[in-house]
Amino acid sequence: MSVHRYSYPDAAAAAEGCAHHVLGVLENALAAKELVTFAVSGGVTSKLLFDALAASRFNWDRVHLLWADERAVSPTHPRSNYRLAEEHLILPTRILRTRTHRIFGEFEPRRAAVNYSEEIRELFELEPGELPRIDLLHLGMGADGHTASLFPGEPLIGDREGIAAAVYREKDKEWGITLLPGVLLAAKHTVVLAAGAEKAPVVHSVFEEDYQPEKYPVQLIAHNGRSVTWFLDEAALSQTS
Repeated sequence: MSVHRYSYPDAAAAAEGCAHHVLGVLENALAAKELVTFAVSGGVTSKLLFDALAASRFNWDRVHLLWADERAVSPTHPRSNYRLAEEHLILPTRILRTRTHRIFGEFEPRRAAVNYSEEIRELFELEPGELPRIDLLHLGMGADGHTASLFPGEPLIGDREGIAAAVYREKDKEWGITLLPGVLLAAKHTVVLAAGAEKAPVVHSVFEEDYQPEKYPVQLIAHNGRSVTWFLDEAALSQTS
């Protein structure tokens, strides 16, 4: 396990730093193989990250784009993680549609999870029981400690075998589809981007309290992820030593 943490004055600077790191990881991966995989998340900080990535001169033709999670909504819905990425990353950079592997949030949630799992199995040419190793995983963190769509108290926090599943977001009273912990932890590189004073209590808990992933799901990544790099603004780190 390798965990690094970087602090920036504000959210925009944290996103810029994260974007620089993301591009470096992707370039290094592309030096070793023809195609790479990059899984992204939604949220306000993701928009900042996507804008920073889109402003670069990086060639996205050899990148397969996936999603860590999605709401059970259509791809045109204002709350769709796909729509956010489409508007701020896919269209500006002209990422190939054949390299874009979205979660079909408009499907019945369990069907969407099965569909996404099957697409991932095909993309990674997985054997039965095998999990994908995503080259680079981008995650956010909620003020409640959730990451992807793994919320506090979610029974699937202990799942290390499945690829994706439908989950009910009690906070939002809606369904979602998420990659499961085994997949998140198998990623070769992970970046976590979080900003804002509302995140400060949980950032403190993640780094300085006992390991309680059922209470703070993002601790799964902080304690067990491979090559994890955190990008945080000063407000999010205000309660952490």
